[in-house]
Amino acid sequence: MTSKLVPRLLLGVAVLAATPFLLIAADPVKPIIEVLKETPAQPAQTVEKTDEEWKKTLTPEQYRILRQAGTERANGQVYKEFKEQGGGTYCCAGCNTELFSSKEKFDSHCGWPSFYDPSKAKNVKTATDYHLGYARTEVRCAVCDGHLGHVFTGEGYDTPTDKRYCINGTVLKFVPFPEAKEAPAEKK
Repeated sequence: MTSKLVPRLLLGVAVLAATPFLLIAADPVKPIIEVLKETPAQPAQTVEKTDEEWKKTLTPEQYRILRQAGTERANGQVYKEFKEQGGGTYCCAGCNTELFSSKEKFDSHCGWPSFYDPSKAKNVKTATDYHLGYARTEVRCAVCDGHLGHVFTGEGYDTPTDKRYCINGTVLKFVPFPEAKEAPAEKK
């Protein structure tokens, strides 16, 4: 085992031990990460809702993660789906704001979806959280203030930013890139 992997494994164990889990049975036919046919309309302003309104529009798991700073299970079905998705964008499940793109997606082998940068930096904000007893950089949607995950730096990944945005896939909506249209036949 590489020395770089050991701290990641220890961090994963600490996160799992410290996080209360709410396991929800998933429909085996329906994907957990919602897949949309086209990019939803982007909010023109900050999205604010009451707890009751959030509970009506989000699944219980999405509510737990977005509104209560929860964490989904590592290496679960969401992560498997994420790894199999092709090119596209990822929007916030709470407000439809574009957050990430497959262009910045990479496999960090951490058990959660990873990106090295947001596709729309203005739509992502960070804050310091101490939920595990030490400082971590929390990632939040800048439009609805929903908890998305955490960002880590200096881990040595071969990415342009040396950052790992470790994001809960349950709170993402995937919009595949439109398929390239066939080039028109050349005129002879």
